[in-house]
Amino acid sequence: MNQYPVWKYLLILVSVVVGALYALPNVFGEDPAVQISSTRSARVTEATRDDMVALLDRSGLKTLDAVYESGTLLIRFQNTEEQLKGKDLITAELNRQDKSHVVALNLAPRTPAWLTALNAMPMYLGLDLRGGVHFLMEVDMESALNKAVDRYHDDIRTLMRDNKVRSLIIDEIRPSGDNRPGVEIRSRDKASIDQAKKIIAKEYSSLVLKEDEREAQFFLTAVIGESEELETKRFAVKQNITTLRRRVNELGVAEPVIQQQGVSRIVVQLPGVQDTARAKDILGATATLEYRAQDIEHDVQAALDGRVPAGSKLYKDRDGKPVLLKRQVIVTGDQITDAASGIDKSNGSPAVFVTLDGKGAKLMDKFTKENVGKPMAVVFIERKVETVIGADGKPMKKRETKEEVINLATIRERFSRRFQTTGLDSTEEAHNLALLLRAGALAAPLEIVEERTIGPSLGQQNISQGQLSVIIGFVLVLVFMVVYYRGFGVVANLALAGNVILIVAVLSMLQATLTLPGIAGIVLTVGMAVDANVLIFERIREELATGNTPQASIHAGYERAFATIADANITTLIASLVLFSFGTGPIKGFAVTLSIGILTSMFTAIMFTRAIVNLAVGGKRISKLSI
Repeated sequence: MNQYPVWKYLLILVSVVVGALYALPNVFGEDPAVQISSTRSARVTEATRDDMVALLDRSGLKTLDAVYESGTLLIRFQNTEEQLKGKDLITAELNRQDKSHVVALNLAPRTPAWLTALNAMPMYLGLDLRGGVHFLMEVDMESALNKAVDRYHDDIRTLMRDNKVRSLIIDEIRPSGDNRPGVEIRSRDKASIDQAKKIIAKEYSSLVLKEDEREAQFFLTAVIGESEELETKRFAVKQNITTLRRRVNELGVAEPVIQQQGVSRIVVQLPGVQDTARAKDILGATATLEYRAQDIEHDVQAALDGRVPAGSKLYKDRDGKPVLLKRQVIVTGDQITDAASGIDKSNGSPAVFVTLDGKGAKLMDKFTKENVGKPMAVVFIERKVETVIGADGKPMKKRETKEEVINLATIRERFSRRFQTTGLDSTEEAHNLALLLRAGALAAPLEIVEERTIGPSLGQQNISQGQLSVIIGFVLVLVFMVVYYRGFGVVANLALAGNVILIVAVLSMLQATLTLPGIAGIVLTVGMAVDANVLIFERIREELATGNTPQASIHAGYERAFATIADANITTLIASLVLFSFGTGPIKGFAVTLSIGILTSMFTAIMFTRAIVNLAVGGKRISKLSI
């Protein structure tokens, strides 16, 4: 009685050994490091490593190691102070060489090579443990709908012109209240309205069409349908998350968290980042470029007096001088695949070297071929949204769109895929614009509605306090179990230690991010893990009290307590899964560690302790138990 087959002992042994192996990397800690990553326009090579190490040596900064691998250079330092100095030196040197590498602070694990070869890596540390910034950003859904209206307005205008439908006035309808956005067409000619309705219904089936007659005019209203409005909003959030991920990658942040919260909000957590001003500028910026032809056929002064031609739009350059441009866009920022900042060799001014995708290259090639000797303008567009307090004391959204001509030059020759854009104020503006163009434009402006910064010292304090809470809880449980259950309490303590090791191992293998709520989940699991043993041991005591033999009592204790243990843990597991499904951020972290702890505690409290008890007393003639 009370014997396991050999394969069960081997299974438990392998589980514990593998768990200890994959939990081990968390013991070695991390080194402060500077990470230099390649971009499309600037590659990191072995020569880069040699140059940076030589630069740091000349400056008296000691490095622990400099490892080049797959286009990335990681330089380790002895402390945070030297890390920060090293980053400033490296950034200044690369800027001097006009190389747009991504330079970022990082924490490099000290995991030995033999563990790394087994793919054993430490857990990631969350924002509250490592330090960094937390942003809660809200997508401006009204701007997203307005962009859809702009697109339909231009498309319908072009469609009517191509089909030679005359005497129409086409206006935009902006979203307000419960009204959906769309396009309004009016005319005094009923036949033109009927023709326009037929063409639009055939071309744009998603638009809802409605006819009306007012003040001797006929109206046709084409509004965005409810399903398309929802899809536009969903796409805006999805596209913004994708763009934010690209921008964070350009910043070189390790282990960022970017996820949707609710219908219109996005949570962005950047561990290790302390420069909140630059992070806000890059994440929230909506800057992009448009290339347009200058309207040289009409008079600018007439446009200033209010007589703007139908196919043109009035802009201003950075000096406030009016410029009349064609409404039709040649190429937009969406068609830019790469951009790098640099210097224009002809005059030494800051420039952005732009590379277009296939479609954009064809459009630019066709336009420049047909317009050599004519002027083309580069329009810089930036949209911002912020919440302000109105006259009635209530918060309201303030939207601002900045459109200015940054460059107006004559096309000297035909070009297509790659060219340069000048007219920027500084090298910093050129660098930021290149970064934004590489990462892509936001589908709609973002407003930062919440911002939190956690310093690295506070993160270290959180780690220390979290470790202390786990240790105190662990020790108190150990003492209680030994005092109350004696020999069997020692067995339970061994299982508890194995449970903590397995939790850490599973989190490490999943490369999960450990946060303060995650530590709380581990502490709770430490207390809950012995519940199963308490039930088993009390059942064994009851069996002994009824006069059963020790061996029979052990067998009955484990067998009869199993159903109760399973029920209790399954209900807790269901609760943790619900927390994970509907919770966000910290709640998910708590639910993950709690779920893993429940599953590992079931294994250690039942199989692991039973194996130790079987090895210690199984099959032996004993008269009493140390319980």
